[in-house]
Amino acid sequence: MNIGTWLFTKLRGRLIGTDAFRNRYFEERRLRPGALRQRRWVIYAGQPEASTVPPEWHAWLHYTTDAPLPDTGHRVWMKPHLANLTGTALAYRPPGHDYEGGNRARATGDYEAWTPS
Repeated sequence: MNIGTWLFTKLRGRLIGTDAFRNRYFEERRLRPGALRQRRWVIYAGQPEASTVPPEWHAWLHYTTDAPLPDTGHRVWMKPHLANLTGTALAYRPPGHDYEGGNRARATGDYEAWTPS
């Protein structure tokens, strides 16, 4: 969080709650003149990673609900959260990607190139 976000949060923010990832959710204390609704925002614990926002808080942030949905807890069929690795060295790269050697297996007979007649 930068100094501007910290100052805005201290002066105008009201803490609504936190989630399992220790992200904190805020709402403006008062409605701005001419605004239709109060601003809502999240202060991430650690590096900003939007995929760590649980569905109940996502719905609240996007004004789908007026209050955060109740946390339903962990179900046995739920997988633990995995961080989005796109743009990092740990991101998935298919065979043939430049960083994976750049050589791809030749196409099989499942593709026929179009040629004009």
